[in-house]
Amino acid sequence: MRKLLAEFFGTFWLVFGGCGAAVFAAGVPDIGIGLVGVSLAFGLTVLTMAYAVGHISGGHFNPAVTLGLWASGRFSSKEILPYIVSQVIGATVAAGALYFILNGGDAFSSEGAGAFATNFYESEVYNGRGYSMMAAFLTEFILTMFFLIIILGATDKLANGKFAGIAIGLALTLIHLISIPITNTSVNPARSTSQALFVQGEALSQLWLFWVAPIAGAIVAGYIYKNLLQDNK
Repeated sequence: MRKLLAEFFGTFWLVFGGCGAAVFAAGVPDIGIGLVGVSLAFGLTVLTMAYAVGHISGGHFNPAVTLGLWASGRFSSKEILPYIVSQVIGATVAAGALYFILNGGDAFSSEGAGAFATNFYESEVYNGRGYSMMAAFLTEFILTMFFLIIILGATDKLANGKFAGIAIGLALTLIHLISIPITNTSVNPARSTSQALFVQGEALSQLWLFWVAPIAGAIVAGYIYKNLLQDNK
């Protein structure tokens, strides 16, 4: 139960902090934090919770991470479903809190791709440019694959584990810097699900991609690290 609560709180913080920064602070005139600020917000949520509760649950906060660690042989199959359920619930409760706060300022909107920090493809949200479904899939696949390779490497028994949270947080920041203009950045099915549940419509119909691509990338990374990169001596 302690592990599941840690995953709940960690994923709550990721969504509340990352998506909260996107919906509250990204576009504020003159002082808005923009793409760089939102990217940092997502990275900082993972960095801070990795040190806060990572020693309890491993600090996954993401179904793709859980499955990638399982593929690498570092996580038990019997714990997969409880972890993912805890992550999705934590993310959804955080999205509910954001929804309530936005409604308190009469600011919630479900109109248009990317509303409420939802993920998307084939929509011209930034700079009048929309990316195809396959482009979005490849982006999410590659970025999640490298995210898992970084996680597995930073937490390897031969690595300096004291700095793992910093490496992982900075990796997530970089991922957002790359892919916010393409998909609004998922690499985390729980984060995508929580926002789509409140927006409904096209956000829900496109949600499948933000489960399949990150999980596929994470599993491939798990096998790559286990069989090609890990020192098994």
